[in-house]
Amino acid sequence: MTNGEPGASYHQLINPQRPVSVGAQRVHGYSWEMLKSQPRFVDIADDFLNFVEGATLVIHNARFDIGFLNAELAIVNRGCMADYCEGVIDTLSLARQKRPGKPASLDALCKAFNIDASGRTLHGALIDSMLLVQVYNSLTKLP
Repeated sequence: MTNGEPGASYHQLINPQRPVSVGAQRVHGYSWEMLKSQPRFVDIADDFLNFVEGATLVIHNARFDIGFLNAELAIVNRGCMADYCEGVIDTLSLARQKRPGKPASLDALCKAFNIDASGRTLHGALIDSMLLVQVYNSLTKLP
């Protein structure tokens, strides 16, 4: 994000190297058949790290995503996200600070800020990141 607008994006499906659970497929819409021909994390790690290097990441529920990414980076001996990123802004934490006691899911925040999330039928990183730009901008305008 630059000046409150979406910046460059990086989107890459990855082979999880194991079958996808029914629950995960229901949430994300990706089957093992769709993912098994995709590159493994080790194959794209350098491209991904070059993309995020020096950036401040805006992530909803950053603890989960950063933990997951750090685990993958450890497997490929690339350190951790803090070695590459300037920082992380967690919009879940920000929403809980700015709107105490109110729902803070991405869907709830889109609804609260009248952000059109009708294109979000599944939990997908690309659409979620586009919605998150709008949520973040709305949150930062709150006192």
